[in-house]
Amino acid sequence: MAKLHAGMLPGEACFLALEQTAGKGQRGRQWQAEAGKNITMSAVFQPRVYKPFAYSAAMALGCYDFIKDLGIEKVSLKWPNDVYLDDRKAGGILIENIYRGDQWDRAVTGVGINLNQTAFTPHSANAISLRQITGRYYDVVQAGKALYHCLGRRHAWAEKQRAEAVLEEYNTKLYKQGCPVRLKKGNISFRTTIERVTVNGELVTRDALERRFRVGEVEFL
Repeated sequence: MAKLHAGMLPGEACFLALEQTAGKGQRGRQWQAEAGKNITMSAVFQPRVYKPFAYSAAMALGCYDFIKDLGIEKVSLKWPNDVYLDDRKAGGILIENIYRGDQWDRAVTGVGINLNQTAFTPHSANAISLRQITGRYYDVVQAGKALYHCLGRRHAWAEKQRAEAVLEEYNTKLYKQGCPVRLKKGNISFRTTIERVTVNGELVTRDALERRFRVGEVEFL
């Protein structure tokens, strides 16, 4: 971010950290990763034509492609920004946008993927790594390069699509789509069925009626 604000990044770029001591997640949460064992990286792209959540969806699809390319099944994208293997979290995405006046100039996509870590803190009890699934040990740098390639490929693809087409693809990978789940809004929890995510990033569910939720408005239980 400092390099961007200082004008030191003329185009696209990628930074891979072998150790991260202050990882950020959504809504002020921390992303914890054991040093030297996981992908913790930031990819800088220049979005031009599509909406912010469509960009987020494209980055999530890039993470999905990366894991599928390794031959791992049961990959899904949990709204709004998590990568799941079956019912456990293998990765997360946090996007910070840079504007010049009213123009969307850059998007910094922070990605964490659990590669080789096998022990997690109680706070991350739902986490899982690719190594725990496959038994393989992954070279972090080579895996980071492969992930960056997948993100770039999805970015280039999404630039040529309508936002609705990007979300249509995203929804085919949506975690728990068509399934009843329990959500919490404020102090109230309820059961509802996941239907889709809109181009504006709203989660659409249905029970007795159709419901729409903005990012951060509800959480999964």
